[in-house]
Amino acid sequence: MTEYIIDVERLSYSYPRKSNVLIDVSFKVKKGEVLGIIGPNGAGKSTLCKALNGLVPHFYGGKFAGKVIVAGMNTLEHSVAELATKVGLVFQDPEEQLSGVTLTVYEEVAFGLSMLGFPKEEIDHRVREAIKKVGLEGLEWRSPFELSGGQTQRLAIATALALEPEVLVLDEPTAQLDPIGKFEVFSVIKKLADEGSTIVVVEHEIEELATFADNILMLNEGRVVAYGPARRVLTMVEELKKYEVNPPSVTELTYLLNKTLGTKLEVPITLEEAIKIYGEALGVM
Repeated sequence: MTEYIIDVERLSYSYPRKSNVLIDVSFKVKKGEVLGIIGPNGAGKSTLCKALNGLVPHFYGGKFAGKVIVAGMNTLEHSVAELATKVGLVFQDPEEQLSGVTLTVYEEVAFGLSMLGFPKEEIDHRVREAIKKVGLEGLEWRSPFELSGGQTQRLAIATALALEPEVLVLDEPTAQLDPIGKFEVFSVIKKLADEGSTIVVVEHEIEELATFADNILMLNEGRVVAYGPARRVLTMVEELKKYEVNPPSVTELTYLLNKTLGTKLEVPITLEEAIKIYGEALGVM
């Protein structure tokens, strides 16, 4: 029997002052899988992330229907504090993630563990491991307020990783970063994916998402409009553009060549694939 670490069945949700934000959403995620969530602004992506760690509906209230099971826990039956040890949620704005009361990077990563009463030796081990995973070694005693944007977001990821969650949920983690910061954060995400972490990531950078996502779920107006293997969803060029999502540039280019010139090139979703396909077509590889 396949082990699904996330099982969402017919999830519908309305905020107290905004109705039908999510409508009949269903999907499953295997342990070690990376699920990318895409869609236009206002599609319900951030709300779905919050439903995975219980903030929806426990913190926001509203009307909730359906079932969300994460790491064997029904989110309706467990508190946000309990779910936090299973689901690490990283927000779009890293400053929302940080406590604002610590003086060093080390103390910030340790803050959540301290609040949960972990012993000192365990805290030290987890903090050092989390800092290593996000590449902030050497910055342990720097103030969180002296970090670059990319470093701050990596610190936010480290605070989540320190709790050793079974699922890491990232809600547009590169939205507010410059190109260097985006590169730093994507490098961490790809490393975690390669190590077998279970990751759910909302992202508008489709080119990057194509390089590490196993499956893609696309939302529009709260509904699932596409869901399946990344290659299948990301090559649905007309469907993506219909919902204001730009496919990878190499994917759209190849699709247009095949459509207008009658070529039968395999459609790539990454630059690496495109180089190989076009090289073979031109007889240079």
